[in-house]
Amino acid sequence: MKTVNKIDQSKTKATSSTTSSSAAISKIGITVVGFSATIIGFWAVANMISGTINSGGPLSLVSSLFKAINGY
Repeated sequence: MKTVNKIDQSKTKATSSTTSSSAAISKIGITVVGFSATIIGFWAVANMISGTINSGGPLSLVSSLFKAINGY
């Protein structure tokens, strides 16, 4: 009966170490995705600010957007 308990304990230890390495990989993946999303968000805001400045203001930007969509 003792050998069965030792086998079960060794299986439990192997599973827990696999789970912890898998959790570490998941944390790294989530961090990379979050960082990428943040960079893309900052880039989008910078482009909107640049477009607003180059078009002559926010109202001009919106009117230019509708003109581009409608083809006028």
